[in-house]
Parts: sequence; structure tokens; C-alpha cells
Amino acid sequence: MAKHRRLSDKPKEDSTQHDEKIKPHDQEISSEKTSPDTKSILLSGTKYVYIAVAAALLSGVFTPLTLGVEIENVIFGMLSIFLGLGGGIVIYLGAISQKSSMLKIFGGLAMIAISLILIYEIAENSLFV
Repeated sequence: MAKHRRLSDKPKEDSTQHDEKIKPHDQEISSEKTSPDTKSILLSGTKYVYIAVAAALLSGVFTPLTLGVEIENVIFGMLSIFLGLGGGIVIYLGAISQKSSMLKIFGGLAMIAISLILIYEIAENSLFV
């Protein structure tokens, strides 16, 4: 078997030069981790914008124009759907994070439940009679 050299087997001159070379590189890596890139922030934010726009279109933005429904009901319906969408996003973020994931998941489920109750109230079919 080959004998492997330990760090303590090296002369002190080599170890100090090696430490000096490693330190600036470690500092660069730590600074890259702490400061997020603006491009990555914009890319992560745009996916939520696309989801919100799709939910707005699916929730009936054009309903008052086509069916003559009151605009107030449409606005409250859209807000309740956005509340449910926010709950889904919070559940997703809780599922992929390491810290307080159960709290985020339960909070997201509560937001979705509140959204469901609001939708039934807007439709005048109360869940709590």
C-alpha cells in the first residue's frame, strides 16, 4: 500500500504558503453565497408573476364584459383565488425549505381553506348554515 502524507508531515514553509493560497479563495466563495445575483432574483420572481397572471385570467377578468356580472363580485372572487394561490405557493416553499417547513405548510393549507370559504360565501352557498 502507498503511504499517504499527512498535513503535519509537510515542512512549515509549504503549509503557510498553502494556507495563504486557500484563504482568499474561501473568502470569494463565502461572498458569492451571501450576495445573490440580481439575474437569479428576477428569474425567480417572474415565475410567480406568470402564475398570478394565469390565475387572474382563469378567475374571470373578462366576466363583467361578457356576462354583465357586477365588478365587485369579480374583484372579490379574484382576491379569494389569489389568496388560495398564495397558499399554494407557501406550501411549495415550505416543502422545499429546511427551516419551519411544517409551519409554512399548515399556513398555506389555512390560506387555501379560507379561500374556499370565501368563494362559497361569494356564490351565496354558505358552508356554515
